[in-house]
Amino acid sequence: MRASLCIEIGMLKLLTLLKDGRFHSGEALGAALGVSRSAVWKQLQLLESELNLTVYKVRGRGYRLASPLMLLDAEQIFRLATKASWPVLIHDEIDSTNAEALRLIASGRGAPFLVLAERQSAGRGRRGRAWLSPFAQNLYYSLVLRVEGGMRQLEGLSLVVGLAVRQTLLSLGVPGAGLKWPNDVLVGNRKVAGILLELVGDPADVCHVVLGIGINVNMQEADIDQAWTSLTLECGRLVDRNQLAALLSDNMQTYLARHREHGFAALQGEWEGAHLWQGRAVSLIAGSNSINGTVLGVDRQGALRLEVDGVEKSFSGGELSLRLRDDS
Repeated sequence: MRASLCIEIGMLKLLTLLKDGRFHSGEALGAALGVSRSAVWKQLQLLESELNLTVYKVRGRGYRLASPLMLLDAEQIFRLATKASWPVLIHDEIDSTNAEALRLIASGRGAPFLVLAERQSAGRGRRGRAWLSPFAQNLYYSLVLRVEGGMRQLEGLSLVVGLAVRQTLLSLGVPGAGLKWPNDVLVGNRKVAGILLELVGDPADVCHVVLGIGINVNMQEADIDQAWTSLTLECGRLVDRNQLAALLSDNMQTYLARHREHGFAALQGEWEGAHLWQGRAVSLIAGSNSINGTVLGVDRQGALRLEVDGVEKSFSGGELSLRLRDDS
């Protein structure tokens, strides 16, 4: 299922024709769209201004995108997935996939289901940060689950999602992918993916949780105020986002089933083995307060274990942030 909120139908049809990255003449594009060459030119200008896509124009050859586009396709994702069979809802543009997921929960839509988008106009990460969301370059993924059985089903859940994301990246040829507590996936010291969980309902009884994931996929340039990378920068090739979404869904299915059956304690060792900052000297930031310590790992509920002044302490909470110390 696919929906378009803000992108004009004409632009979508034009994108479909140009997505192969090859040259197409203005005459051929106009004939395919049933419009004049001047109307094609106007649509091309909109592609550049509205979607920030680069269109090359060569006299005698026509027009082509700077690089091919792989648009999301619900049927293809469903077909490629071997374990997950969740309904897939794709938006060409939306404020954020998490926000749409929450609206669908409020409207009574039954879980599980998956919300994807080509572009987000108000993507967000932890602690209210914006998440850069260029059109058709990255993966914006929100999986909605109904959770029964109380708090045990939620313990360490964001860390479990991180394991599923990491396994997906390893399978696609990103061997340096690792985790940073609580919700980041890194390659070296560069962020490649982030996780944002949002909960509605009664966590002691029955509730819904939105597992929001943003992965930098084919993005090669961006104005971001932290070290970042993307799958294409790490792999040296464009990555099919439909294949990525299907593989991620399969890994999510596997890890969520293990977590549901055995709890986070069964995954604790694997997570610590994937934590890039294990044993490092860090500062834990909580608002204006900072606690210095050495990372020991995580506990059976997913809380961070630090050695602080020779004493082991555990920390958890959505507003905590971890930073490497200069002496680490």
